[in-house]
Amino acid sequence: MKESTIIVGGGLGGLATAIHLAAAGQRVIVLEKNERVGGKLNIVSENGYTFDTGPSLLTMPWVLRDLYATAGARLADELDLVPVEPTCRYAWPDGTRFDAWQTMPLLLNAIGQIEPRDVDGFLRFMAYTSRIYGAVVGPFLTDPFDSLREFITPALIRDTWKIDPLRTVDQAVRSFFHSPYLRQIFNRYATYNGSSPYRAPATFNLIAYVEFAEGGWYLRGGMYTLARALEKLARSMGVEIHTNTPVERIMLRNNAACGVALADGERIEAARVVVNADPRYAYTHLLPTQTRTAARLKRLEPSCSGFILLLGVDRIYSRLAHHNIFFSDDYPSEFAAIFDYRIPAPDPTIYVCNTSAADPEHAPPGHSNLFVLVNAPALSPATNWEAEAGGYRDVVVAKLAQMGLPDLNERIAYERIITPDDLQSRYNAMGGAIYGLAS
Repeated sequence: MKESTIIVGGGLGGLATAIHLAAAGQRVIVLEKNERVGGKLNIVSENGYTFDTGPSLLTMPWVLRDLYATAGARLADELDLVPVEPTCRYAWPDGTRFDAWQTMPLLLNAIGQIEPRDVDGFLRFMAYTSRIYGAVVGPFLTDPFDSLREFITPALIRDTWKIDPLRTVDQAVRSFFHSPYLRQIFNRYATYNGSSPYRAPATFNLIAYVEFAEGGWYLRGGMYTLARALEKLARSMGVEIHTNTPVERIMLRNNAACGVALADGERIEAARVVVNADPRYAYTHLLPTQTRTAARLKRLEPSCSGFILLLGVDRIYSRLAHHNIFFSDDYPSEFAAIFDYRIPAPDPTIYVCNTSAADPEHAPPGHSNLFVLVNAPALSPATNWEAEAGGYRDVVVAKLAQMGLPDLNERIAYERIITPDDLQSRYNAMGGAIYGLAS
């Protein structure tokens, strides 16, 4: 009988790992605590509205194509990737608007209308971020390593200067762009992994490169179709997937994993255990004997969390694109509130995703489904979301109404609030931190 591998957590990482191991001939068991797989790539369908509640833009589709190829399958046979154009629509309180096009001539023209000097700055920025991407794509993204010695190679040491580790994202962005609007746009990419552009190393400017150089896609039917497709692929390869199956702890023998104990008392033995979960949760709850590692992780800064509104509205707002950003007036103060004071920003930047523009069946006829996300601090004593969620909801809705979505509050036919407390309890994300530890 094949040796078995248990994967704790049925998020995208867990499913991808299961597919790779099954392709290598192993018996794989995936244990997911929630009612469906996908992790933070989740879905809510109520009252005729459907919302993707996690990642909303697909980049680097070659990763998925390679995964499917590993399984002897084709991504194109299962998922319909739709380019998003513009990738995002940006708006500021003073009325300025900017569409970030994937089509390069349109993008350069839009940049030139904001600040002519920044056309050249953008091209230099892309050359700079291309060097970062080239230096990190191997060691950080595609090349496996089993030890620090395998990771720190002569090539990595040689290329350290290319990744710009000593400046912040903001410091680097300022060296390329004159326009405060464009600086704010490119600083925002630090939030893609839950960090502040005023703290994160400039290395993370590569995130902008990926989106502008390779493009961004939506999945027809909604982003959750990816979770369904990977589950289908894994099951077709013999992977056992059990939902509603929370793991209580990882069993150890001679300081090596030998199985798991479930919350209902059942024990499952395995040759190895893979944990696809927040590392702080894993070391604190699943491996309680690893106190030294747990204490070290606890000292590290968490990423930001999120405050989410799912709004079903009884009208279509023509000014909305698929992805929309409504910026704050004072970006540094916004991040100071979130990371220094651990409180919700009084004037938040707001992200709105409107998938009903691409998939009309995500809302009743003449209606829209608005996924609204605001960066929020990881959980701390400074904020009591049970007491403050309603008031902060009003702040967010009022700002959207002021910035181009008139009568929004009166148009809401369905509403659901998701707080950092909810993210922590549903996904075992310590502190509600969406991206784990900050960078």
